Amino acid sequence: MRHRKRTVKLGRTSAHRNELLANLVCALIDNKRIKTTLPKAKAARSLAEKMVTLGKKGTLASRRQAISTLKQVDSVKELFDNVAPAFADRSGGYTRIIKLGRRISDSSEMVLLEWVDSIVAPVTETEAE
Repeated sequence: MRHRKRTVKLGRTSAHRNELLANLVCALIDNKRIKTTLPKAKAARSLAEKMVTLGKKGTLASRRQAISTLKQVDSVKELFDNVAPAFADRSGGYTRIIKLGRRISDSSEMVLLEWVDSIVAPVTETEAE
């Protein structure tokens, strides 16, 4: 039984999964929106929201903790300087998942993972296809 086992394994080793999620969150920080599969987006959303919470604290210790997790100093700088201050008055729910439908090749559920208050053009139908 999988009671109280929250980690989504994604068919990878723990080190590979941690790097994958860190790269997805860094891409989300840099690009404001990423297109990925539903299980990966749900796993990355949790890490992204934790990183925004660290960014809202703004301390040196939280910055070092974010660098330790994400491994990309430029993305952490962007997170602490631009992304986290935009969510200063929000207490959670920093990301949204928009379903796009299934991928042709393997029928995986594709989604857009984006920041809630980002200034990004809305999703068009051509992008959804």
